[in-house]
Amino acid sequence: MSTDIIKSNAYVNWLKEIKDKVRSTQIKAAVAVNQSLLSLYWDIGKMILEMQEKSGWGNAVVERLSKDLRKEFPDMKGFSRANLFFMRQWFLFYCKADSKVQQLVRQIPWRHNVVTKRGT
Repeated sequence: MSTDIIKSNAYVNWLKEIKDKVRSTQIKAAVAVNQSLLSLYWDIGKMILEMQEKSGWGNAVVERLSKDLRKEFPDMKGFSRANLFFMRQWFLFYCKADSKVQQLVRQIPWRHNVVTKRGT
C-alpha cells in the first residue's frame, strides 16, 4: 500500500469513521452487558430474600451460596458473600419503588449502586 494513501485526508477521515464506529459499538455492548448483569443481580437478590423469608434460612445460606456459585462459575466475578448481600439489600431497597425508578437504577453501573448503598 502506498504511503500516499495512508497520509491522504480521505484515508485519515475514513479511518476515524471506522474507529468511531468501533468505539460506539464497544460502548453499546458494555451498556447491554451492564443491564444484563443488573437484571441478574436483581433476580438473585430477590431470590435470596424470598428463600430466606419462605424457608427461615439465616445469613449462613448466603455464605454457602457464594461458595457454590464461585465453584460453578470460577471465571465470573460478583458472587462474593458481600456482593450477594449487596444484591439482597439492593433488591430490598428498590423493590417497592416506582417501576420507573427500578428501570433507572438498573442502568446505573453496579459499582455505583454498591457505593450508594454503602453510603446509606
